[in-house]
Amino acid sequence: EGDLGWDYLSVDEMAQHLFVSHGNVVNVIDLKTEKVIATIPDTKGVHGIAIANNLNKAFITDGADNAVTVINLTTFALIEKVAIQGIKPDAVLYDKFSNKVFVFNAKSNDATVLDAVTNKVVKTIALDGKPEFSASNAKGLIYVNIEDKNQIKVIDTEKLDVIHTWDISPGDEPSGLAFDLVNKRLFSVCGNSIMVVTNAETGKVVTTLPIGEGSDGVFFDADRKLVFSSNGSGTITVIAQKDKDHYSVLQTIPTVKGARTITMSKATGTLYLPTASFGKAP
Repeated sequence: EGDLGWDYLSVDEMAQHLFVSHGNVVNVIDLKTEKVIATIPDTKGVHGIAIANNLNKAFITDGADNAVTVINLTTFALIEKVAIQGIKPDAVLYDKFSNKVFVFNAKSNDATVLDAVTNKVVKTIALDGKPEFSASNAKGLIYVNIEDKNQIKVIDTEKLDVIHTWDISPGDEPSGLAFDLVNKRLFSVCGNSIMVVTNAETGKVVTTLPIGEGSDGVFFDADRKLVFSSNGSGTITVIAQKDKDHYSVLQTIPTVKGARTITMSKATGTLYLPTASFGKAP
């Protein structure tokens, strides 16, 4: 169900359920049967889904409603719909370390922080630019791509302030972001068809790699030491990590036009990319 656009998708690894944003609803697919088992309604302009297994909740950004829908992971029932001051909530991250949810607002250039237990808004953090995807180091820092400034900003989860701003030129319009926890490397896929690798401790750009056009998502597979860029032009660029500072393009996998976001089930190693069949252009 759902007939509008799509954006991010997320796997509940414990249940092996895939949550797919789809216009004004979220489709839930059981990865064991590959069947849709639930449709979460009233998520107008949905962009992202953050899974909090330890709290049995998912947090969903309703971009057209300036709200966050909180649902029960087991029953998919609505727990609460939280109105926020941020405009056009887009990417969302649950940080288990701080027990906070970070909602990145595309139009108001800020991040709304929720207490993940109470669902209450704790703070709004100004970002001075359009936030895109984010990642956590699981030790108190959140990294977020700033698309219109070609930056990564670093947020301290205790102070709830930006503590670093890093320029990631020559990357232009960074969107998708993945993180290698072990080697402390950030992978930003950019609108100018490159992936930028950044040292998450120093903020220095380590290297850049060519990727396909129109990437909006990237996934780092820590077990296989592979980085996957989902390119809206209809390919996945597979990048091999030789060591923390050396990478090479391994192969290009054909997908379908429009498949620009990506996630993976770590249990099975299967990649998932949403897209639609398009009619004739009007």
